[in-house]
Amino acid sequence: MQSFHFVIANVFAETHFGGNQLAVFTDARGLSDQAMQSIAKQMNLSETTFVLPARDKRNAANVRIFTPQAELPFAGHPTVGTAAVLCQRGLGEGRFVLEEAIGDVEVDVELRGDRIAARFRIDRPIESPDTTPANALMADLLTLDEADIDAAWFASAGVPICIVQLGGREAVDRAVLDRNAWNAKRKDLWSPNILLFSGKPAAERLYARMFAPALGVDEDPATGAAAAALVGSLAKRVASGHVASGDGKLAITIDQGVKMGRPSVIEASAEMRAGQPSNMEVGGLTVILGEGSLAVPSD
Repeated sequence: MQSFHFVIANVFAETHFGGNQLAVFTDARGLSDQAMQSIAKQMNLSETTFVLPARDKRNAANVRIFTPQAELPFAGHPTVGTAAVLCQRGLGEGRFVLEEAIGDVEVDVELRGDRIAARFRIDRPIESPDTTPANALMADLLTLDEADIDAAWFASAGVPICIVQLGGREAVDRAVLDRNAWNAKRKDLWSPNILLFSGKPAAERLYARMFAPALGVDEDPATGAAAAALVGSLAKRVASGHVASGDGKLAITIDQGVKMGRPSVIEASAEMRAGQPSNMEVGGLTVILGEGSLAVPSD
């Protein structure tokens, strides 16, 4: 048996027991891919991260990210939370780079009392297919009326997301993912991961929920990768004083996890350059809850 140290943190948390839970294994050397996946399934959180030595000595660490069912090339709340844990364990405040499967991710970290603020930055094009999901289909999947759906589209800033804009907060709370209908249609969707939100991006806080059963997460309390895809795609869609037709910046605040009793607050922004979104930033506060060790059989 080998013993591996882990830290439990709540990410995007404004309260001690809010936000999205994360387990960070601070030294994953010696763990196989299969062992990492088994540990993530055992922890049964939205994501579990495994910290390894950086391939480039200029970077802080190499980080692998697993849901209970699959490894992800990138995810927002694990990036923010892992950076906060590394800060707390001696890396300190400032800007550093985490190596993830998607590539290098730059993170800014700052101590704020008993909480740690972290914000990651990705500068890559928002990926979107030519097709969009039909409003009627999304209404069926979410057990809503078609009139509740204002718009729906696909976008990815590293993890593909189906984004659905609803007419109000009440509709967001009323949504229930029809698993039978979702299972029947998921292979036809560019992404089966569904982020639904309400609110006017240039004028008010957005209210969101996230369903990702394909990743082993029925509902996610806070989703940084989805926030990056949302702010980047909204920056391109929104015509307002905040986002000009050419250059500008859109900054949004997202309340997520409220319906499931895990209130989370995500800050996100995107710049517009020559009509294209770039330099997406997503961040929030992390609360470190505790630590422990897990015994893992040797391979």
